[in-house]
This record gives sequence, C-alpha cells and structure tokens, in this order.
Amino acid sequence: IDLDNMLDHVDYIAKRVGVDHVGIGTDFNHGSGIDGYADASEALNVTKGLLARGYSQEDVTKIWGGNFLRVWRQAAQ
Repeated sequence: IDLDNMLDHVDYIAKRVGVDHVGIGTDFNHGSGIDGYADASEALNVTKGLLARGYSQEDVTKIWGGNFLRVWRQAAQ
C-alpha cells in the first residue's frame, strides 16, 4: 500500500460522510507499512497529497486533528 492508496480511502470516507468526520493519526508504533507515510516524519507527504487532491487548508486542519479536538471538546461539556 502506498500514500495514494491511503488518500483514496480518505477521499472515500470524506465523500461518504463528509470531511468533518475524517481523521488521520500518527500513533503507529513500528511504522504504518504505507510507502510515503511510513511514520510521523513523513506526515508532510500526507498534507501535500491532500492539498493536491483539492482539500482546503481548513479541511486539512480538520483531518489532522481539528475534528478530534472538536468532538473531544463537545464531549467534555
């Protein structure tokens, strides 16, 4: 699996349920097995890929943790 395959999955979920319900983590212990996103040091590749696919900066912020923070804050109220 490579980065394009992973981003295809992100696209699929975003189209199915909306970008407000998509998130990517970097919490894999020994690498992801994804060429181009083997570990957190390659996260910029994901960001560049999302932008190249037409995601806005706002969308990328949501995907990289903004959605998680929004839900976490709502749950904490």
